[in-house]
Amino acid sequence: MSQMPQQAPVSKCPSCEEPLEPGDRFCGACGYDLSVVPAPPEESPTVVMNGAAPGPGPARDEVDWPTARDSDGQGRPAPVHAAAELPGTDSGGSPLPSQEPSAPEEPAREPGRESVQEHSSGVRLDRPAEPDEYPLQAPAPRSAPEPAAAAPAAGAGGKVCVACRAGRVDRDGYCENCGHAQPRERDHMEQESGPVAAVSDRGLRHHRNEDAFSVGCTALPDGAPATVAIVCDGVSSATRPDDASLAASRAAGESLLGALPRGTHPQQAMHDAILAASHAVNALAAEPATAREQAPHQNAPACTLVGAVVTAGLLVVGWVGDSRVYWVPADRATPPARLTEDDSWAAQMVAAGLMSEAEAYADERAHAITGWLGADAYELEPHTASFKPDRPGVVVVCTDGLWNYAESAQEMAEATPLDAAVRPLHSARVLVGHALDGGGHDNVTVALLPFPAPPQGAGSA
Repeated sequence: MSQMPQQAPVSKCPSCEEPLEPGDRFCGACGYDLSVVPAPPEESPTVVMNGAAPGPGPARDEVDWPTARDSDGQGRPAPVHAAAELPGTDSGGSPLPSQEPSAPEEPAREPGRESVQEHSSGVRLDRPAEPDEYPLQAPAPRSAPEPAAAAPAAGAGGKVCVACRAGRVDRDGYCENCGHAQPRERDHMEQESGPVAAVSDRGLRHHRNEDAFSVGCTALPDGAPATVAIVCDGVSSATRPDDASLAASRAAGESLLGALPRGTHPQQAMHDAILAASHAVNALAAEPATAREQAPHQNAPACTLVGAVVTAGLLVVGWVGDSRVYWVPADRATPPARLTEDDSWAAQMVAAGLMSEAEAYADERAHAITGWLGADAYELEPHTASFKPDRPGVVVVCTDGLWNYAESAQEMAEATPLDAAVRPLHSARVLVGHALDGGGHDNVTVALLPFPAPPQGAGSA
């Protein structure tokens, strides 16, 4: 049930202090409305936080809460105090410790502690102290502690993060401590073995490098030098293409370097090397890692292969797929040549006379390969060919990541530095850079072999 507010008995006008008679509702001198004057509390009043008087009723346990005064009894508004002028209490009602403003020196701040600033208005602003420098997500590798002292969790043989130098790198190539992605070793690879050199790069569009190579030099039974280069390109639509190219390049390279010193003819050695590479790639299909990745597509690991063997007077090439070998003579006045034919849809169309070369390679099906190494490949037909150049030059062995930007033999010769025969590693870098400057849409791998093979011990200048 609602109750009307009752008039409080007062003897003087709270505005002008004029004496009042009992029952007066207004001051006769100033006209002050006496009905709004609260009754004096019997005990200490309770301050209403929002300044409004709560209404009476059972919701307030039948307590008649007073209304805050709006004047000082002299006709002036009630004084207002700043927060800093009143003693404070904590949540339990205990007085807060007094702040001594006379301390002339500011206490030293410890890292992580809060700094307190007090403005002239009496309002205190508490905020965390700001450091002079903000630490990076991962410290610089040079300033980081050594992994042996800082990262025992990495364990024996475990890779340590190159960013934080404290976390162990998981199988996906990410740090378990800071999450930093680790650079892959195969993103960019370079190798020089005597007079032969190779460079492989991930390119600008692919998330990993699915190419691989193998280079080396050896001697024939008569002591004549021989150089070897194998370049493989993983089939991206297959399972584990990067593993396939790596296995094929290693198997073929080892086969050649083992057969040539025994007196096997270079062309036969190349044929056997391609078969060895095929067996290595086929073996991947039976591994558990392949079974996990290929389901439900059921496509086996696959790659293409191209290689070259250079001796003192013979040049042998072999291939399966669409990677290529180019001949670039040292005398650029003589014509260069492409020494391989692609196992591709475009090459079949041209060979069958159904399209011109320009029309075939302009078709979106041009790079669909018709030959590859893998358990699901058609009947394997290794291609080999032998040449006896009558002049010095350089042999360019590459994947389509390069020849897409220098397709004809003349374009490849123009992109190849003039000193490629004496600086094969530098020239391989230049050719990879040519592909990256052109767009780098694919992985890029190239190997260079000078012809004729220089004596043992000779290398790039």
